[in-house]
Amino acid sequence: MANQSIITEFWEFLRIRKRYWLLPIIIVLLLLGGLIVFTESSAVAPFIYALF
Repeated sequence: MANQSIITEFWEFLRIRKRYWLLPIIIVLLLLGGLIVFTESSAVAPFIYALF
């Protein structure tokens, strides 16, 4: 049990406690974080910032 990754441990938490409603929130946060990382040094940044 000590060697489990964070993702596996989080999935076990969601599955056991029936907190599936947290999954869409986590996915959206990860997508927004990826968008921020992608646009930091990209030529696409001005176009993406125009959307917000």
